[in-house]
Amino acid sequence: MPSVGVKLYSVIFKLLLKHRLQSLLQISPEGAAACGDPFGVTSRPEESTAPANPSFSGDGVATKDIHIDPLTSLSLRIFLPDSPVLHQTQRRYSYNSSPADLTTNGASYGGYLPSAGGGDDRRRSRRLPVMIQFHGGGFISGSNTSTANDLFCRRIAKLCDVIVIAVGYRLAPESRYPAAFEDGLKVLNWLGKQANLAAMGTVRGGGVIEGRRSKIVDMFGAASVEPWLAAHGDSSRCVLLGVSCGANIAEFVARKAVEAGRLLEPVNVVAQILMYPFFIGSVPTRSEIKLANSYFYDKSMCILAWRLFLSDEEFSLDHPAANPLIPGRGPPLKCMPPTLTVVAEHDWMRDRAIAYSEELRKVNVDAPVLEYKDAVHEFATLDGLLKTPQAQACAEEIAIWVKKYISLRGHEFSY
Repeated sequence: MPSVGVKLYSVIFKLLLKHRLQSLLQISPEGAAACGDPFGVTSRPEESTAPANPSFSGDGVATKDIHIDPLTSLSLRIFLPDSPVLHQTQRRYSYNSSPADLTTNGASYGGYLPSAGGGDDRRRSRRLPVMIQFHGGGFISGSNTSTANDLFCRRIAKLCDVIVIAVGYRLAPESRYPAAFEDGLKVLNWLGKQANLAAMGTVRGGGVIEGRRSKIVDMFGAASVEPWLAAHGDSSRCVLLGVSCGANIAEFVARKAVEAGRLLEPVNVVAQILMYPFFIGSVPTRSEIKLANSYFYDKSMCILAWRLFLSDEEFSLDHPAANPLIPGRGPPLKCMPPTLTVVAEHDWMRDRAIAYSEELRKVNVDAPVLEYKDAVHEFATLDGLLKTPQAQACAEEIAIWVKKYISLRGHEFSY
């Protein structure tokens, strides 16, 4: 059973969540627009946030915040680990922008530019895979810049040796379905654009592009190029990671990536990680009956969150966003990328997540399940539980699994 501390934390958490849900029930999309917020929000004012830190000082992970869509509030936080891979370089460049200038060991960072020689494999080996991360919060709360999400993404960036892009998607009820899902897909398409721009030339000081096709690149504008990704990111090794409701977004984006096929190149989604996904359905599973009043997120409050996320006309527990196993959701499951699912023993959503994984395995998709005993929903990502040994062990096991798909040496990392 969970510890006494976790149980007390759960009681307080539920009281605060109930209050938040009741307050959000008073908000309508029309009301949000009337308040001058027509495009929704990406975080709640009462949530603590961690400032971006464009330096390797501290834990060895630099971060920066960017906005990628002028028409919405879609924002990203990029986590760049001080990886040994980045040091296998021969040339350096400066971003020529003081807020983004990184420092390490007292020296200017400036960034590392991959070697110009050695062929495609060699150049790619000196870049880091890219992981797109979607935070949890029942579609109504949470943030890509929250203190908890910042710590989790830093941990994953270091352990997996990847660039993490944490997505600040729009929240309900100001922005209902499909806003969050559209934001997730928009980030994947944006990553493809970044990869194409980087392939057109070489990033020079201040983010300027030079190369044989510089005129074409200039049409997009130098400001469109994200230098951290242009210099360090390998979008051909892209991983999706979703936490709770973020797992629903990740699964949707993975399906869209499968549908797009070669149209998405050079982006290639090689794996996805679903951490205690926010799946539900009209026919309750055994865990939904037995654990309906379980810790932190009980079933009744989660159904209320779904009511806030889906419009009145669309609300159904078998909505495609909610139930991954209803027919006609898109490409067949056999086309899905390798999928790691993390579940907790005391989480009422666990059975449906396990069932989804079983369906993937039936069509020969690598889809293991990591089940943690005495664990609760969001045990590895929730503020207050992140520093537990169980949370650290979960991140380490995720890193072991995912490395066999992001390593250029392939299944050498399969244990």
